Amino acid sequence: MNDIITERSGNILRIQLNRPAKKNAMTSAMYITLADLFNAAAEDDQTRVVLWHGAGDSFSAGNDIEDFLKNPPGPGKSPQAELIDALINFDKPIVAAVQGAAIGGGTTMLTHCDFVFAGETAKFRMPFVDLAVVPEFGTSYSIPARFGYLRRRADFVRTSLRRPSRGRARIGDARSFRSGVTRHCD
Repeated sequence: MNDIITERSGNILRIQLNRPAKKNAMTSAMYITLADLFNAAAEDDQTRVVLWHGAGDSFSAGNDIEDFLKNPPGPGKSPQAELIDALINFDKPIVAAVQGAAIGGGTTMLTHCDFVFAGETAKFRMPFVDLAVVPEFGTSYSIPARFGYLRRRADFVRTSLRRPSRGRARIGDARSFRSGVTRHCD
């Protein structure tokens, strides 16, 4: 089974994270494959937009801890950095459809999308403080930049608040997440 499935429909490239039994947790190989896919799509005149989603009941649980321990970051550019660079340099729209969990890196990747549609079951969490690590890839900057620098939204990164899509939470509702992520396109 492929961990990432792609499908082309006209000018739309659909990318699906395909590890539903692992909540689409990302391996080093998946980061590299995604970076290659986004870099190739950037150069492909036939690709006008990317639709990105996860199989099963989650978008992505972030890093696959087992794989991460087997392949710890070393000297040079990490697979995660390769993907983030590809996302930052991608100049076409990226539309993400999120259902279920988007945890840690799963949420970080979404801050680089142009539109994020959160389903009723979407839950966003950045557990960096709980894990005693620094937020990755500038999320202490990108989350406030996407949502506005409100204390509660900054607290989302600094205090590992859980971010359910349904109902009210300490940092607002799913509409504020969607509008915050898409606001940077205006």
